[in-house]
Amino acid sequence: MSLTTIKVGGDILRSPTLGPLCSDIAKLSKQGEQVVIVHGGGPQATALQAQLGQTPNIVAGRRITDADALEVMKMAVAGGLNMDLCSALLAAGANPVGLHGASSQAIAASKRPPTVVSGGGDAAIDFGFVGDVTGINKELLSTLLGAGYVPVLACIGSDSAGQVYNINADIIANQAAKHLGADRLVLVTSAPGVVRDLSDLSTRIPKMTVGQAREAIADGTVVGGMIPKLEESIRVLEDGSVAAIHIVGDLEEGDLRREMQDPGSVGTALLP
Repeated sequence: MSLTTIKVGGDILRSPTLGPLCSDIAKLSKQGEQVVIVHGGGPQATALQAQLGQTPNIVAGRRITDADALEVMKMAVAGGLNMDLCSALLAAGANPVGLHGASSQAIAASKRPPTVVSGGGDAAIDFGFVGDVTGINKELLSTLLGAGYVPVLACIGSDSAGQVYNINADIIANQAAKHLGADRLVLVTSAPGVVRDLSDLSTRIPKMTVGQAREAIADGTVVGGMIPKLEESIRVLEDGSVAAIHIVGDLEEGDLRREMQDPGSVGTALLP
């Protein structure tokens, strides 16, 4: 029995892509595939911050999270979006279970120290209540998977004292795939994969090695939020935790399964 970890970006959660994606996930689950879902919610959190009079502070595709921004993440991501995604999966025929870091430390985390990041300048940045994944509750998730459920993880971690942290969903997805020994990781985004020219989606790159991904970051081919996606993916591929990572977007029914069977046919397949 194989295991697939799927990360769903916030921009996908309220788009036409969500229905076909949930349908494919339900079919995979019914066929015996074990599926763990991790979701973000950046666009919705940004919109809610604006409604509440907050000014989002995003550096190189990463959100600096103060106490007020953390409350927004809890409301938007662990609250509304997690429920909406579970509802869509349920309607498609899957058996989802919504979780977050404080759910028995499904995602264990600690505060990220000030860090220098690509595209953020030379100085170390304090990201506030942003965490790093220190572990995944494998026992909890394995129990759910073994019973035929689909765990749906919001991108919020927690330490043992109950302090919660905002964590980039790509990081959680990569770490979940690593700790659970997933056969593959699929990142579902608004982009069809890694593209050479953002204004021309036909420039999608079907397959990339780790070396080619590093070069694409260095020469500016990859910009914005795709940078941390690739960086986190490279880390997992380099330590051999996952054999392949797929970046896909704008899925129609059947596309998820087709990409899994034929890497690079729908999105970009990252290989060691």
